[in-house]
Amino acid sequence: MSEQKTTASAEASATTELSIKDANKVAAGALIGTALEWYDFFLFSAAAALIFNVQYFTSENATAAALASFATFGVGLAARPIGGLIFGRMGDKVGRRRVLMITIVGIGVVTGLIGLLPTYAAIGFAAPALLVLLRIFQGLFVGGEWSGAMTLVVENAPLHLRARYAAIPQIGSPIGTILSSGGFFVFTLILSQDSFHSWGWRIPFLVAIPLLLVAVYIRSRLEESPVFRQLEESGEVEKSPITTTFRDSWKQIIIGMAAALLGVGGFYLVTAFCVWYGVNVLGYDDSLLLLGSMVAAAVEIFVLIWGGMLGTKYGASRVILWGGVASAVVAVPAFFMFESGVPALVVIAMTLAVGTLSLPYAASGTVMTGLFPATTRYTGVSMSQNAAGMISGFIPLLATGFVASAGDHWWPAAAMLAFLSLFTAFAGAIAPKLSVDLPGFKH
Repeated sequence: MSEQKTTASAEASATTELSIKDANKVAAGALIGTALEWYDFFLFSAAAALIFNVQYFTSENATAAALASFATFGVGLAARPIGGLIFGRMGDKVGRRRVLMITIVGIGVVTGLIGLLPTYAAIGFAAPALLVLLRIFQGLFVGGEWSGAMTLVVENAPLHLRARYAAIPQIGSPIGTILSSGGFFVFTLILSQDSFHSWGWRIPFLVAIPLLLVAVYIRSRLEESPVFRQLEESGEVEKSPITTTFRDSWKQIIIGMAAALLGVGGFYLVTAFCVWYGVNVLGYDDSLLLLGSMVAAAVEIFVLIWGGMLGTKYGASRVILWGGVASAVVAVPAFFMFESGVPALVVIAMTLAVGTLSLPYAASGTVMTGLFPATTRYTGVSMSQNAAGMISGFIPLLATGFVASAGDHWWPAAAMLAFLSLFTAFAGAIAPKLSVDLPGFKH
């Protein structure tokens, strides 16, 4: 405990001279990277609901094909904890910035390759096998990307403004959603359904390559975290970050996972599952669901900024607590509106659900980075976030199964969203008791 207090004191000292200008620069660089990360990841999410179940998984039963497609989506998230361990350990030993260069390149290259992958009709069973393999590699790289970006941002921000800056990388999620859903949305409008399903869907995946070049250029201009530099100068870099984190911070890993679960898993429920459910069960047009995803993502940007401001003023844990409660309250009304068949209500339902769950998401990075000392922060945040991501990856799969077993009724999905919301709210109540004591920092 005394060693942790010493590390916390050194961290506070390392951040006293940080300027707003430097913090803005690092936050912008992290945002570009997380936007590309989520663009790539959400492309797969949308394609799993609209394309992969047709082009890569053949079945006379539409639900069975969707289950196989969503299982592939989940496999990528199951790979994330492994990537988190690999890159989290590297980030705590050799530095945050170096690792972030590796992860962003990996994500972009894999996404581009998915856009070139032949279909089941062309190469048979090799097509879904290669899709699963690429998804695994994508999950490995994503496992180290978000946690590194978040760690780099908070360690380059003044302590009293960490909640505000920690919300900025989160904006990469709605930006990625807008770009990915927007890409699909545009091509559903300008192409026939046959053209979109045969080749048009590939274009948004291939766009990841030029976006990658932009991200690499911006990332290359960032400097290392001053907190990590001080650890290097003082010889306090952790030699065994994985072992130390599991031994000393296992409770923090669980609470960090719970704090992140709604923002990740709830989002996949409202987007990936609802897109599939709306198209295949309710008979909605692809374009309506993609429009709903884009509107919800646009609103989410402002909610995330607001959540960061609330976290700065009242504490990030309180934002997670009350945001989780709000999300639980709107779960049933949102799904009721989604079921209505009225296009405006469908879009409002998706926006309302995403907007409320985005409040805890805005504060989750602040809470997670505050749960672990600087010596094992990258590893600890990776473990927490990727555990949440792994569980979240199977939420569309579970929702599809539960809804099918209930006769295609929506209430199991609403119950899942309410449960996730309350679970995350509980983490917000517990987190302050387990956080690192950083002077001037509101948990």
